[in-house]
Amino acid sequence: MSANEEQTFIAIKPDGVQRGLIGPIISRFENRGFKLVAMKLTSPSQEHLEKHYADLATKPFFKGLVAYMLSGPICAMVWEGKDAVKTGRVLLGATNPLASAPGTIRGDFAIDVGRNVCHGSDSVENAKKEIALWFGASEVLKYTSAQAAWVYE
Repeated sequence: MSANEEQTFIAIKPDGVQRGLIGPIISRFENRGFKLVAMKLTSPSQEHLEKHYADLATKPFFKGLVAYMLSGPICAMVWEGKDAVKTGRVLLGATNPLASAPGTIRGDFAIDVGRNVCHGSDSVENAKKEIALWFGASEVLKYTSAQAAWVYE
């Protein structure tokens, strides 16, 4: 990874997986020029999800969020590229899909904040924590994309 690149964690939540949106969501990131360096379809434990959402543990919706995330498989991914965290959040759109612009993932595919299709890291620091929580070091690949010279100066 070059100095101007970073990694972000993106998870397609159970509603996105069940609705068959994995391919269209991956296409959004690929079309933007990001490189997929890790991906798995997984059913994490309650303990794992509680650790992932630990910052929300005091919120009234926490138990419902964890129960929902346990309701089906999740597609966990690591994307790499310039400003991947910030740009990934822009691609996803606002947490509340009704506030998301058309053309964003949530703006195009979601209506309810409780079923907002994806999770995306909100900072570089949190991306590093989330990637470490969801993937072992050997699961995140290092390679040069054939399109890199066409995406970056």
